[in-house]
Amino acid sequence: MLRTFLSITLCCLLFSTVHAYNPDDERYIDNLMSKMSLDEKIGQLNLTMGGDVVSGTAEAAKIESLILKGQIGGFFNVKGVDAVARFQHLAVEKGPHGIPLLVGADVVHGYATVFPIPLALSCSWDSAAVAQMARISAIEATADGVNWNYSPMVDICRDPRWGRVAESSGEDTYLGSVLAKAYVEGYQGNDMKSDSSMMACVKHFALYGAAEGGRDYNGVDMSRERMYNYYLPPFHATVEAGVGSLMTSFNLINGQHATACDWLINGILRRDWKFNGFVVTDYGSVDELSRMGIAHDNEAAAMALRAGTDMDMVTGRYVADLNDALKKGLLTEKMIDDACRRVLKAKQRLGLFDNPYKYCNTDRVNHDLYTPEHRAVARDIAAETFVLLKNDNNLLPLKKKGRIALIGPLADAGNNMAGCWSGYCYPESHKSVLTAFREAVGNEAEIIYSQGSNIYYNETMQADCDWGRRISRVDDSSAHSEALLAASKADVVVVAMGESCEMTGESSSRADITIPDTQRDLLKKLVATGKPIVLLLFTGRPLILDWESENIPSILNVWFGGSEASDAIADVVFGDKMPCGKLTTTFPRSVGQIPLYYNHLPTSHPDHDSSRFNPYCSNYIDVSNEPLYPFGFGLSYTTFSYSAPTLSSDVLTADGVLKISVEVTNTGMFDGTEIVQLYINDPVAHIARPVKELKAFKKVDIPAGKTAVVDFTVTSDMLKYYDAELNYGCEPGEFSIMIGPNSEELQKLDFRLR
Repeated sequence: MLRTFLSITLCCLLFSTVHAYNPDDERYIDNLMSKMSLDEKIGQLNLTMGGDVVSGTAEAAKIESLILKGQIGGFFNVKGVDAVARFQHLAVEKGPHGIPLLVGADVVHGYATVFPIPLALSCSWDSAAVAQMARISAIEATADGVNWNYSPMVDICRDPRWGRVAESSGEDTYLGSVLAKAYVEGYQGNDMKSDSSMMACVKHFALYGAAEGGRDYNGVDMSRERMYNYYLPPFHATVEAGVGSLMTSFNLINGQHATACDWLINGILRRDWKFNGFVVTDYGSVDELSRMGIAHDNEAAAMALRAGTDMDMVTGRYVADLNDALKKGLLTEKMIDDACRRVLKAKQRLGLFDNPYKYCNTDRVNHDLYTPEHRAVARDIAAETFVLLKNDNNLLPLKKKGRIALIGPLADAGNNMAGCWSGYCYPESHKSVLTAFREAVGNEAEIIYSQGSNIYYNETMQADCDWGRRISRVDDSSAHSEALLAASKADVVVVAMGESCEMTGESSSRADITIPDTQRDLLKKLVATGKPIVLLLFTGRPLILDWESENIPSILNVWFGGSEASDAIADVVFGDKMPCGKLTTTFPRSVGQIPLYYNHLPTSHPDHDSSRFNPYCSNYIDVSNEPLYPFGFGLSYTTFSYSAPTLSSDVLTADGVLKISVEVTNTGMFDGTEIVQLYINDPVAHIARPVKELKAFKKVDIPAGKTAVVDFTVTSDMLKYYDAELNYGCEPGEFSIMIGPNSEELQKLDFRLR
C-alpha cells in the first residue's frame, strides 16, 4: 500500500512539473492545445475498445501503440484497475504532452453490486433510490478504474418489442425526465473531481426508443412536435443537471443519421440547450453512414464532426480520414480544435489534469466493491421495484409453513438474476430463488423444487438468448411430468417463469412477447391441477399476459432485480416487505395493439364502450382498446381508498399556483406505500393534446388504518407544450386535473387558466 501511494505521489509531482500551470485555469487547455499537432488533436477524438489487455496481448499492444503515437483520447471495456493504471501511466509518462485518458464502461444498473434493470428501477417511482443506485455504482466503478459511464439511457419507449426498453425508464416523459436527472446527479455527485464520481454519458441522442417496429437499429420517422413534446425532454433534463457527455444513437431520423445530424447536435443540443460537454458516437456509428446511404466512406468522418460529434467510438475514421477531409475543405481546423477542446475540458472537469491517477488506487478495490452495505441497499431497492399485478383472495404473502413447490427454469438460475448489461459482476456467485426461499423458511416449511421446463422448446432459440448466462437444458416432457409431481405434493405452487436475462437489452427484440412456449404449456398444466399458483414473472419488458391474467390467481412481476434479487423476492413473497411498485409501461392485451401507451392523442370516432366491438368507432373487431394493465398500475398486500380531491380555486393565473389535495386511507391490514399520481388534460389547444399526461406524483408511506393528506401544487409551467411552430407555452382556457392510483382510475376536477 505504501509503495502504491509513493508511486502515485511521485508520478503526480512529475506531471505537475511538466504542466506548470494551474490545471483548473481556463488558460490551461489553451496552453496545452498550443503545443499539440493537428494529428495529436485528432488523436484525442479517437476512442478504442479494450478486451483482453493482459500485458503482451494483441489488444494491449494496440492500445499501447495508440498511446505512444498520441492517437487515443480514451478506451472502454477494460476491466480492472491494474490494467487501467498501466495504460494511464503510459499515457502520462510517455505519451505526447502527458494527456491522461478517459476510461469508459457501461455501468447501466450497477457494477459489482447489481441493482434492478432500469425499467424495474423506474417502477419504484423513487428518484432518491435511483440516485442512490447511481452513487453506489460510481463508487464501485471508480474503485476499479472507470471514470466515464455510458449511462443513463433516457430514451422514451412505447414499443415493448424493442429489447432496449429494459434499459429505459418506460413510456412517460415526465417520470423519465425526473429519473434521468437522478441518474446524472448520482453518477457525477456534487463534485466530479471527487475520486468516487464519474462522468455520465446520456444515451441515445436521439429517438432511438422509437425504432420502427420495435426492431433494434431501425429508423425513425417523426414530427418535430412529437420529438419536442415526448422524446427530447429527458435529454434536456440531463443537460440542465450538468451531464458531461452525450452519446449519439444508431438510427436514422427522418432520413438523417443521428450521428451526423447538424440540427440535432449543433442545433438543439448546443445552440438551444447550451450544452457545453462533448458528444461521442455509439459503437461504430461513423461506419454506418455509408451503409445507410448518408455519406461515402471517406466523407463520413467529416460529416459527423461537422454535425458536432466530437469523439469516434471504435471505427478509427477520425484518425484515418479527418486530415484528408481538412485538405479537401470538407471541414475546418476550428471544428477539430473545438472538438478536441471539449474532450480535454471533460478531462479537466474530472480532475484528471490535477491527478491523472485518481482512479488508480488499487486499495479501493478491496474495500469498495460488493460490500455488505451496498448489497443491503440493492436488496431493499429491488423489493421496491416489484409490481403486484394480481392477487386473488390475498394468496400473497405466503405463510412460512407447509409444502411449497417452487417450479420453473428461473427458480434455480442465480446467474440470470442480474439481468442484461451486468458485465462487471460475477453472476455465478448470485443466489438463486431456490436458495433464498430455503433460507427464508428454514425449518418452518418444505420447499419442493423442479426446473419444470426449458426457456424454449427450441434449443437453438434458447441458445440465441443465452449470452453466457446458460440455463441447463432438460427434456421438456420429463421435466413437465416432474413438475406436476412436485405440485401434487404441495399446498401452494410458486412458478418462476418468463424471459431469461438476455432476452432483453441490445439486439434482443422480440416479435412474440408472450411467455415462451414450453413454459406457457407447463403453466397451463399446473393450473389444471387446481393448486393455488403464484407466478413470479421475470421479464425485461411488458409481456402479453392475457391467458395468465385470466387463469393465475397471483402474479408478481419481479423483472430482473440484480445481484440481490432472490433475497428481495423472498422478502416480498413471504411478507417481510410490501410490494409497492407501479408500472411505467403499459401492458397490452395483444401484440396487435402496439404501440399502446396511456398519453395518446384523441381519436376521431372514439370508442366509448370497450366491452364489445362498436362499428364506425376507433376500435378492433377482435380485442378491446384497453390495456391489460395500465400505466401506473400496481397492487399491494394492503388496500387504499381515495377521497374526493379538492382544489384551492377553479382559476389559475399565469404566475399563480393551485393546490389540489386528496386524502388517501390505508384500509387494509398491512402498513403500505402508495404512489399517488396527478395527470392533466388540455381539451382544446393550438394542436391536439394527449388525453392525459402525468405531471406530478408522490410516494407516501401510510400505516394500516391511517389516512394521509397528499397535496400537489399546480403551476402554469405544467401546462406548457410545443405547438406546430415549436413555440413553447400554453393558452388560457379550460383544463382538467385528474388524481388517482394509476392512469385509469382517476377522479377529475376542472379549472381555468387566465
